[in-house]
Amino acid sequence: MIRHILLIKFKDSVGHSDIGNVKILFESMVQKIDGVLSVEWGLNDSPEHMNKGYTYSVFMTFANEKGRDNYLPHPEHEALKEVFVPLLDDIVVFDYQV
Repeated sequence: MIRHILLIKFKDSVGHSDIGNVKILFESMVQKIDGVLSVEWGLNDSPEHMNKGYTYSVFMTFANEKGRDNYLPHPEHEALKEVFVPLLDDIVVFDYQV
């Protein structure tokens, strides 16, 4: 399995409805793309205040490298990015194998 972690910093101008739409798009990847096993969406609530402005995270699990390779160029992922990327101030992407 591969874990795919996104730490997200949205632009200050992005509203809750836009963020909600992005969440729905990410969560729909499980049904739309083979090899995507799960998607979790979270809002930072750490009391440590060490998030450096990153407020949301996405935690995805791919079945294997083939699943990730299927996801990255997939038209549904490209459609998600068309909505998501213009809303970003910054992002960190980190993958690791389980």
